[in-house]
Order: sequence, then structure tokens, then C-alpha cells
Amino acid sequence: MPYRAIADYYDAEYEGADDLVRDVPFFMSQLQRRRGGYRILDLATGSGRAALPLAQAGHRVVGIDYDADMLTLAEQKRDLTGLSDNCLTFCKADLSKLSWPRHLRIIDDGEHFDIATIFFNTFLAFTSEQARANVLSGVCQQLKPDGQLWLDFYNPDPAILAETHHTNLDPHWFYVPSLDRAVHRTTEVRQLDTPQLQQITFHYRWLDPDSGPKHETVRFELTYMYPRELTALLHQHGFTVERMWGDYNGNPVTRDSPRIICLSRRKGVRP
Repeated sequence: MPYRAIADYYDAEYEGADDLVRDVPFFMSQLQRRRGGYRILDLATGSGRAALPLAQAGHRVVGIDYDADMLTLAEQKRDLTGLSDNCLTFCKADLSKLSWPRHLRIIDDGEHFDIATIFFNTFLAFTSEQARANVLSGVCQQLKPDGQLWLDFYNPDPAILAETHHTNLDPHWFYVPSLDRAVHRTTEVRQLDTPQLQQITFHYRWLDPDSGPKHETVRFELTYMYPRELTALLHQHGFTVERMWGDYNGNPVTRDSPRIICLSRRKGVRP
């Protein structure tokens, strides 16, 4: 089952999360300065968390997501910033099923993108081999020769993997201004029988002034992978890994690194 965020919660839910504060600045720090900026394809763009600052930095960005509610939120945020549709465009598509927009190259001259990004663990939401193949094949077709693909997701934690079931992980409160609601979230992780597949459940609890305690869940599946496995997967689908980091300080990936941050390039000849 794919992840579908509660749109009303999303920005408040992750506000201040260290990974989400540091990932986009780290990405931009690795870009060489270029007049006119880059053409960036932000996949699983969600509420535009990454796409907005990238466009504000002078890049021309297209964000894609399959969730209409999240895209509505992203467009509202874009309009509030004063960015034009030409600078930042959002499209609805399910990347795992090759249902890419027919005219995705909508940046005036129709050229390919310089960079594609998949931030914040989202690549792990494509849990089947076919879904990952569809995503990478689609990205490869949209990038120019030598274009970059940027992936960023968590490095598997042996302590989590050693147990079949964890509850009450990462407990925290967040406040949702639009609903005037304080929400408490905990995370449940269950290792499934399918190799390298986890079921994640977010448990949300809050107090309704009129009807008392409330509870809602969001359940989805994630895979996980290791650096050598990722390198082979990218090579299979037309990419060459250029560099990997294990954190936003720029350190190399080790067994204990919190992240796998991978910069790869599309091979010159389409696979």
C-alpha cells in the first residue's frame, strides 16, 4: 500500500525535522553556480517542500505527485510566494505506473531536465522491482545526457531490522493551525515476510473539544536498500553513481551513517 499523507497535517507534522531542514540546503550546496539556474524535476513533490525553495533560488522546477490534495496545497503555497507557473509547475502523475504526463517537458523550449530529485525516503516507497524500474526508466527519459539524479533516504538501522515489531517510535506533538488542533503521533514498524519490506503505521491522536479523544492511522509499506544494491540498480537503469554521502555534513557512507545520499548521472546513451 502506498503512502498517502494527511495533507492538512503534513507541513506541521514535519516542521523542524532535522532531515527536512538540512536536505535541500545540502543539495543546493553541491550545485555549481550557473547563470539562469537549472531545470529541475522534483519527483513526489508533495506539498512543494523542496520545490518551492529551489524555484525561489532561481531554478525552473516541475514538481510531480500522485496526491491531488498535496498538489493543491503546493500550488496554494506557490501562489502565496508570488512565483509564476513558468518558474514552478506542478503535475499529477503516478510515477510507479509509467503514467507520466504526456507533455512533461513544459518549460517553454521543451528541452530535457538537468536534474531530477527524489527527497526524504520517498524512493523507498516504490516497493516492487517493477515500480522502481518504471520510476528510473521515466526519469532517464526526462533527463538530458549526463543529467543528474539525486536520491536521499535512510540507511537501514540494524537495531530496527533485528526485531519484527516496534511500537511507539518517534513520539512527538505538532500543532495544525488550519484545524486549531494539537496532534500526537507515534510510529509503528513491522517487518513483513516479504524480504526487505516493512509496514509503517503512523498513529495520530488528539482531543476533540466536543467528542473527546480521536484516533487516526496512516499505513503504508517501505522497502530498504544498501549502497552496493543501489549502485547496481542505478547502473541497470542507465545511471552511473558519481558520489554518495552518509549525512548532511558531507561524510562518506558507513555502516552507521544515518542517510544514503546519492548523486548519479544518466549515461550518455539511453538504455
